[in-house]
Amino acid sequence: MTAPIGATAGSPAGSPPDDREIAPGFATLGIAAFTTTRAAGSFGLQGQEPVGEVFGRWGALRESLGGARLATARQVHEATIIRHVPGWTGWLRADDADGHLAPLPATAMAVTIADCVPVFIAHRSGVCALLHSGWRGTAARITERAIEQLILERCPPGELVIHCGPAICGKCYEVSAEVYGALTGRTVDRPTNVDLRSLIADHARALGVREITISERCTRCDNDRFFSHRAGDAGRQLGVMMAHPQ
Repeated sequence: MTAPIGATAGSPAGSPPDDREIAPGFATLGIAAFTTTRAAGSFGLQGQEPVGEVFGRWGALRESLGGARLATARQVHEATIIRHVPGWTGWLRADDADGHLAPLPATAMAVTIADCVPVFIAHRSGVCALLHSGWRGTAARITERAIEQLILERCPPGELVIHCGPAICGKCYEVSAEVYGALTGRTVDRPTNVDLRSLIADHARALGVREITISERCTRCDNDRFFSHRAGDAGRQLGVMMAHPQ
């Protein structure tokens, strides 16, 4: 039987549940934003676990969000962002995309991660976006694309809140010289470490975003709490975001 998401046994009363890390700065905007942990189980659809168990976790997630429509996509490490409007129910799994934008409340969005960065973006109006940003998405400036789309939704960069959730840290993430060059524009002659979350924050600041936070958690360093591809895990956690109906 799948345990309800957000109701992990053993969490002290009044404390955040063990199965999610809450992204700061969004609750006051009426927005749920969090990353699941190992305690919630894997949400990966390509793993070896019985499909019924994995789908049971997805169902429990929707229940924990009040049965909201849930937008996901087949992630391809690029920079396509889908804009979701009401008019549908259930669980949507769209074609190739690594970002979601919801201009109106009550649409939950989820991205699967296991070292890549879940990027949470919101405006006080309730407009929000959720991104999956690995090195390719970061090099393609997916966060900048999301900010540009949010500007079209009348959400100025200076009024946005951004959080980079649990992901592999710069100390743990070594990339090839070619990848490092694609990310930074600098030339090196050997594999070099890079901090994707710092780069994403820099991209956002360059467009005028001022309120940016970065999780202290590293999926590789904190492998007991999060799944990590580089640590050899097949499991995947989720970044989840939804503006509550007013």
